[in-house]
Amino acid sequence: MATKSETVVVLGATGVQGGGTARALLKDGWRVRALVRDPASARARELEAAGAELVRGDMGDRASLDRAVAGAYGVFSIQPASPQAHYGLTDDDEVRFGTSIADAAKAAGVEHFVYTSVLGLRAGTDVGHFESKWRIEEHVRASGLRATIVRPGTFMELLLMPGFGPSQGRLQFFAPPDQPMQFIAGEDIGVLVARVFADPRTHVGTTLDLAADSLTGNVLAQKIGRATGTSITYARFAPEVLEASPMLRKLVKLFDDGSVSESADIPALRRLAPGLLTFDAWLERGGAAAFKERLAA
Repeated sequence: MATKSETVVVLGATGVQGGGTARALLKDGWRVRALVRDPASARARELEAAGAELVRGDMGDRASLDRAVAGAYGVFSIQPASPQAHYGLTDDDEVRFGTSIADAAKAAGVEHFVYTSVLGLRAGTDVGHFESKWRIEEHVRASGLRATIVRPGTFMELLLMPGFGPSQGRLQFFAPPDQPMQFIAGEDIGVLVARVFADPRTHVGTTLDLAADSLTGNVLAQKIGRATGTSITYARFAPEVLEASPMLRKLVKLFDDGSVSESADIPALRRLAPGLLTFDAWLERGGAAAFKERLAA
């Protein structure tokens, strides 16, 4: 059993998953070493104020990764993906970054490596940023690292992104209106990862799908409508939208064949972390206000 005075290196610590993981680990009493490209950024300074040690590094620079993981007990590994256009990265870049940090952790003798992937992942999806994660998973499994792979469901926060909605009273997403989808609040990914680090005896060598609520598109629209005092309808992406985006078409196909629908054991996850947010609780914690702001834009 790890002692929480030991150090966990967190990649992507200024993002949703990494930031949530860093905060959860700090709250639980771990030492956190956050790998950041710009220690002077506002989010990096917030982490430092919360107690994290900042180390400057770049996922494409193996030497900086070696320095970051030296002497660490654990590593939380996440990489930017090609759909995050502002990074300007390819799927091969993601694989290179993900395998490099795994190799650095192995060389440093890290005792628990946690890699975050995507809910229900399998080989042969034909979706580039899913295939890249599968390749990283396979590398981690073959590395000999004492590792856990976590696979989060759809972030509740994703529903706030342009292109999904709600906009002009309409919410659109991947699944048919009556098909359940599993969701999790970004912060709760960190809560669950902290539980994984706290109990390596249970979690090393396992893959854990993460979600906290299961809702259909119609129910999502009803809940958002009630929370914002507006009328919201749900619709799957229109045929012309899918025609214009090969990636969206492939993701829709994954929902149709059930690959990314109901793979997380939510009752078991709630036993592991009883405070996981339902969608209603997430709305109350700030989601409703964010939707209202978006609807007013």
